[in-house]
Amino acid sequence: MLPSLFISHGSPMLALEPGASGPALARLASELPKPKAIVIVSAHWESQDLRVSSAEHPETWHDFGGFPAALFAVQYPAPGQPELAAQVAELLKVDGLPAQLDSQRPFDHGVWVPLSLMYPRADIPVVQVSLPSRLGPALQTRVGRALSSLREQGVLLIGSGSITHNLRELDWHAGPESVEPWAKAFRDWIIEKLAANDEAALHDYRQQAPNAVCSHPSDEHLLPLYFARGAGGDFSIAHQGFTMGALGMDIYRFG
Repeated sequence: MLPSLFISHGSPMLALEPGASGPALARLASELPKPKAIVIVSAHWESQDLRVSSAEHPETWHDFGGFPAALFAVQYPAPGQPELAAQVAELLKVDGLPAQLDSQRPFDHGVWVPLSLMYPRADIPVVQVSLPSRLGPALQTRVGRALSSLREQGVLLIGSGSITHNLRELDWHAGPESVEPWAKAFRDWIIEKLAANDEAALHDYRQQAPNAVCSHPSDEHLLPLYFARGAGGDFSIAHQGFTMGALGMDIYRFG
């Protein structure tokens, strides 16, 4: 049975400058059986309600600005899978979480950047589930649990966000050895609570974790972690690191 994963996807430039994360993602993909499909929650599809992408051929969306032309030329032509999207919506409905199918949603960079490093052939169908970010961590835990049975069918479940995400506090010239103490303290607290399986503390991270608001001025980049945890099993660390002083690049495995 496949695990679920939490991936810190970093800057969109990760697609062209993969640093240490690229080899870590490629190695992780090589260690896993090839998935029949991927279901992913990205920090970059915030929504009011739950939605599921159902396009047969989703477009690659360059949902950012100010980056080199080479990045805008990157395409990730993985197919969608409408049948799986319908199954995802049904599993959510059974759990009391109604979801709408969205046949227009393209792949945002929280999807195609990490997947381009894991599965560069783009030959695995991908379905995206939206992030009702205002409803917080508990909902994402519940969404992950509702979809966890897909792992037994060869579907890889991924939450794509960032273990820390405060763009105003980044040093764009910092090397990988430069880490802000406040970011490390927050990351270490999250790891401690994941290892202890302390769901109550994790759900209340904004009150309990050190430097929570500095590490995440808003929730959306941490919430995919709760999806991955809810969908998976035992916690382990696949990769750790920081870029630009405070942008956490950790990758976690559940199961």
